[in-house]
Amino acid sequence: MFAIYSLLLTLGFLALLPRFLYDAFRQGKYVSGFRERLGILTPLPANGPVIWLHCVSVGETQAARPLVQQLRNQFPNHRIVISTITLTGQKLAREVFKNSAARIFYFPFDWAFTANRSLTRVNPSAVLLMETEIWPGFIRKCKQRGVPVVIVNGRISERSFRRYRLVRPFISRILSMIEIAVMQSSEDSARLLDLGMAPSRVFTSGNLKFDVGATVVSEDTGAELRALLGSSTRPLLVAASTHAPEERVLLGALQRLRQSGSTNPIMLIAPRHPERFAEVESMMASSGLTYIRRTETQGKESNVDLILLDTIGELPAVYEFASIVFVGGSIAKTGGHNMLEPAVVGSCIVTGAHTFNFTAIVREFLEQDALVQLPPLSETDAPAELAHLFLGLLEDGPRRQHLKERSRAVVEANIGATERTIKLIAPVLSRSPHSSPTETPLVSGQVRPV
Repeated sequence: MFAIYSLLLTLGFLALLPRFLYDAFRQGKYVSGFRERLGILTPLPANGPVIWLHCVSVGETQAARPLVQQLRNQFPNHRIVISTITLTGQKLAREVFKNSAARIFYFPFDWAFTANRSLTRVNPSAVLLMETEIWPGFIRKCKQRGVPVVIVNGRISERSFRRYRLVRPFISRILSMIEIAVMQSSEDSARLLDLGMAPSRVFTSGNLKFDVGATVVSEDTGAELRALLGSSTRPLLVAASTHAPEERVLLGALQRLRQSGSTNPIMLIAPRHPERFAEVESMMASSGLTYIRRTETQGKESNVDLILLDTIGELPAVYEFASIVFVGGSIAKTGGHNMLEPAVVGSCIVTGAHTFNFTAIVREFLEQDALVQLPPLSETDAPAELAHLFLGLLEDGPRRQHLKERSRAVVEANIGATERTIKLIAPVLSRSPHSSPTETPLVSGQVRPV
């Protein structure tokens, strides 16, 4: 089965190679760190045990912040190295963990030779995979080398679950190579059990993202954001992590708000992927609304209608200035994005209908009246519906304040996942490197509720 997987991986790589090359030349994607993706890394000096923490992109990198801090506190003799897959995740990791990680690099392609080469260079005593990153070739090589693999902050969306079930025997075999899985919710744990992982190895701890707290930016950046956003008397609408066609919908909604004459908000749009900055700027330019790019403001207050947030890592620091935060990827059918970052500072949060990547969190927020969720909408109907919702919230200060207070309360009620996670994985990290899994018992028990 592994041979078939490797063959399919190779064929898929070759089939997508023209697109990779196009994106590389046009947008700079995939070029950065290509040698590292092939496992060509500078060997890490043999100076104590190493914990390899793998984050995929920006969301996982942000969620890993409290975990890394606790790991450093409780395992001071261990070095931490961090890998990502995306360029944006890599840039953020280099900023967030520049003083806490011994090495930050790109995760290898999932062939046996690239995985083996990376493991040889890093020589980890344990690997932590954030949010159920199941890479069969890499996990198999870890097993062969006696390196325990742990899933932390694990989640399995309904879409991923359906796909995994199509190859359940293969996934079950991979899961048998994972030491323990610490999942976000009981629903995520149940899905992992259904895919064949032993109950004694599956635990539920809650979501690390509740523990992240507000993002701290440099004094200079904070001063610029306050000058740009904090001094205006106009309400600020923040559209976070947007995907096509959401920017077009949002621009249409803002045009309708301006036509109503009853409110005059500023809208800040933060596209999820940096390679779309130019595309979104082009939409702004043709909208008839005035706009400016964040990198062109130089900290000066602007009276424009639109701001394009064309930076990486600043979005969480923007939320405190927002009257309303729309969390993207939810009108577009991509499954939504993390609403906990705006909730940490007590934001009034709006999202679209398509939030299947965050089912448990959305359910909790809705049950606690801490979120406004739109019904499924077509691209044609969405601008008017969104404008109507924005207008209602902007004109109803008490309702907006209630949503702000409830969102913050949900976060405060769920803090503690990091501490629970550390307790569960500590026995694995405390072993002598590359020892047998039977030498130190795991934390006993079945699936553990939060």
